[in-house]
Amino acid sequence: MIAHLRGMIEEKFGSFLTIDVNGVGYEIAVPTPDFENVTLGEERKFYTYHNVRENTEELYGFSSLAAKKIFELLISVQGIGPKAAVAILSLAEAEEVRNAIANADAAFIAKASGVGKKSAERVIVDLRDKVGIPSRYGATEVKSIAVMPENDEALDALIALGFPLKEATAALEKVDSTLPVEERVKMALKN
Repeated sequence: MIAHLRGMIEEKFGSFLTIDVNGVGYEIAVPTPDFENVTLGEERKFYTYHNVRENTEELYGFSSLAAKKIFELLISVQGIGPKAAVAILSLAEAEEVRNAIANADAAFIAKASGVGKKSAERVIVDLRDKVGIPSRYGATEVKSIAVMPENDEALDALIALGFPLKEATAALEKVDSTLPVEERVKMALKN
């Protein structure tokens, strides 16, 4: 299992990146937001999911551990494979996708290429209780819950420590998001 890659972005094409890691080029499929946020020649780290099937091996990459965990939740839903999961994560940043699932917004999920209305509803039914509470409700109404930053290092740290996405999100919602990452993680662990 390849957990992550850190290297130089050598090529961008379609929805794939080629990352040079000490002279070895790894081709990874990434969601659109991650694809758009990289430039050729920069060094980046991607959390990866290694998909092995009968006749192919594919690497899927994500700029945050939270996005990878959402991907893993999505592919656990019957009828949602890796390509459909990447299509769902390509709709918006990972936090927005998590929010859509938490808010039971099947219409948003159904906008993904290759995902129909029934599959979107199945995603909502299967994952709504697993992704945590929404960080914002609806399109305009904002609850008093702090909105998690997209690449939240504290959230990634809690997930790396073994917390499920739902519990990590719940623990961090009670912590001031302006504190340094280390303090946020310590306070979340105390809760």
